[in-house]
Amino acid sequence: MASTPIPQARVIVLAGPSGSGKTSLSTRTGIRAVSLDHFYRDDTEEAMPRFPTGLIDWDDPASWNHDEARKALIELCRSGSTQIPIYDIPTNRRTAIQTLRLDEKEKVFIAEGIFAATLVEELREAGVLADALCIARSPLRNMWYRFLRDLSEGRKALHVLVLRGIHLARKEPALVKGWIQQGCRPVGSLSEAESALLQASAQNTLK
Repeated sequence: MASTPIPQARVIVLAGPSGSGKTSLSTRTGIRAVSLDHFYRDDTEEAMPRFPTGLIDWDDPASWNHDEARKALIELCRSGSTQIPIYDIPTNRRTAIQTLRLDEKEKVFIAEGIFAATLVEELREAGVLADALCIARSPLRNMWYRFLRDLSEGRKALHVLVLRGIHLARKEPALVKGWIQQGCRPVGSLSEAESALLQASAQNTLK
């Protein structure tokens, strides 16, 4: 039986509701982050999940390419390099492919996104998981910051942002519960998450 290869780096999975501050944490910690939003599917693909209104449900895992994300993260951990699509959210499609390379001294990086928790068990089995966290703070707080972000970036039409915000706030407690069941440790604030990320980074750098 072949042994599992020793990875060049390991990944910290960071799940959390849209607008919960996942992306800003990498800046605060200085740890490189891979946004899993780039693995969304184009809106022209068949069988995209939709609401009864006909709008695509971008918060349904079926709108996202799980297998492609998993393969890219494992390859990045084992070889230090992989190809990542560049996804343009306002137009709902991939626009390019980029090659991502880790520096030799980078022993850990963050993979963040609303579907990140679905990867935890597979990354653990591959021997590349450093830690798995999920941000579990007030749904109303997340809804407000999500709305401000999406409005400033012009991600979707105003009515879509409002309807999506209400929909997500209602679903959020169940989502957090699901992420915990998938193997993530809950953190109640960005400061707690920052401390947990730095601790996981330090532990894996020393290995």
